Amino acid sequence: MKKTSVYLEHWLDRDLRLIAEAEGKSKAEVIRETLAQRAMEASQPRIKAIGIWKDGPPDLSQNVDRYLEGFGED
Repeated sequence: MKKTSVYLEHWLDRDLRLIAEAEGKSKAEVIRETLAQRAMEASQPRIKAIGIWKDGPPDLSQNVDRYLEGFGED
């Protein structure tokens, strides 16, 4: 494990202490867990196309081959 120092606003340090006390953890443990969660979320690819198509058949995902039949054939 590598040691790192951070400067926190007074209110953030207070909130961190309260969270750590409530969870029975050290402040360092809360910081590590929070950073690990954030890193995991950032490393997961987000599919930007989800939800951009407002119309279309409701069964498209189950019958994609049927709907794309002949697509791209000239």
